[in-house]
Amino acid sequence: MSDRNGDIVVVDFWANGFGMRVRIALEEKGIKYDYKEEDLKIPQRGQLVLEMNPVRKSVPILIHEGKPVCDSAVILEYIDEMSKEEGFVRLLPEDAHERALARFWVHFIDNKLFSTQTMFLKSKGEAKEESKKELISDLKLLEDLLGNKSYFGGNEFGFLDVAFIPFSSMFHGYESHGNFEMEIECPKLSAWVKRCMARESVSKVLPDSSEMYELHKKWYGID
Repeated sequence: MSDRNGDIVVVDFWANGFGMRVRIALEEKGIKYDYKEEDLKIPQRGQLVLEMNPVRKSVPILIHEGKPVCDSAVILEYIDEMSKEEGFVRLLPEDAHERALARFWVHFIDNKLFSTQTMFLKSKGEAKEESKKELISDLKLLEDLLGNKSYFGGNEFGFLDVAFIPFSSMFHGYESHGNFEMEIECPKLSAWVKRCMARESVSKVLPDSSEMYELHKKWYGID
């Protein structure tokens, strides 16, 4: 996978957790890329997004030698596959069953945890309390999966870590909106976040958690 400037372009929005995955993966592998910001606060998508992702008209988009790859989980696998012959560390496990499990849990994050997060941030009153319980339950499932391991794949930072760590940029928002503490509810996940943040690939990409919450407050009309 060529890392010459211009060969790889990432189109994304700075606060898009799904796009953070792509940038973390490239940073982790040391692959150079150009970054183009797409402002999701504006309803209309830019021409580049419309040309490169005409079906979903969304970001992130990875453009490799002029060809687009869309959907963050698909992009992660593409990066891993295209760089495997160049001596880069693999993100997906070598074992087929472990790969399947990693994909299953990324699907859980994308389709269950994300929707629960959205419901939690948008709801009020009793509905908010119910969605908070569901959010904490989802997080505890992931914490149980992590167990006492350093990372979800064991000793090595990998596919599921890359996919999930961007959500940690909203942990402050969870705490502020739900009046609970992640270190009490999910102490192992909190420790995992600290380990991940010690990696330059993660700390370089993840935005300030307070800025993330302020943006989501505007999006969801949170008082």
